[in-house]
Amino acid sequence: MEKQVLDYVLVPTGLMLMLVYHLWLLHQIVKHPTKTFIGINAINRRFWVHAMMEDVSKNGVLAVQTMRNNIMASTVLASMAIMLSSVIALLMGSAGSNRTTGIVYGDRSELGFSVKFFSILVCFLLAFLLNVQSIRYFSHSSMLINVPYKKISSNWDHHHHNYCVSAEYVGRTVNMGSYYWSLGLRAFYFSFPLFLWIFGPIPMFLSCLVLVFMFFFLDVTIDSGRVAGASDDEDHHHDHQDEEIR
Repeated sequence: MEKQVLDYVLVPTGLMLMLVYHLWLLHQIVKHPTKTFIGINAINRRFWVHAMMEDVSKNGVLAVQTMRNNIMASTVLASMAIMLSSVIALLMGSAGSNRTTGIVYGDRSELGFSVKFFSILVCFLLAFLLNVQSIRYFSHSSMLINVPYKKISSNWDHHHHNYCVSAEYVGRTVNMGSYYWSLGLRAFYFSFPLFLWIFGPIPMFLSCLVLVFMFFFLDVTIDSGRVAGASDDEDHHHDHQDEEIR
């Protein structure tokens, strides 16, 4: 019973630590996007979409090739996730007599092992679904990014202009695909502590601590001068235009 207490204490603590960090990261992305790599990349992806759609005849091949590379990356992760899900499902159906081992310091019951394997299975299935959604958005973007919206908006009347996509809309679509890809990758990261949970709650908790420190250095950036400078230049340019209009 004393060993099972570790599962009841360390496992929820490690998961709560990961959850609190990602809630804090979400707040940083929404409120201070230039302080995170995810926010900076989202801003620059919108700039890239605007640059690609400025001249579709010249940049169309480059844009489609970039979207294809993103689709390939999401496809690889989705295939890996569904393959690992099959492996975990096979392990769940195997005999339980070989699961008990002396290196596990914690809950060794059959129910405990079933919960651990099921948690890993859910994690991989979630990674598969998120990467499939990423493929969906990138597939839409590969077509929308080649729409000559400037030429169409100048030739069509106002009624048809309402149905023409803009560079801002395509940029949001590309960012949605990238967000889902990042979430799918995080699901793979989350599976690592769950896998170590098979060997006990102590390795699981330690892996959560290591992942949080690793995520902090991967997600947070200090040098965001380029993005901030670009936004400041844009604000200054808009203010200068307002003064001229007045």
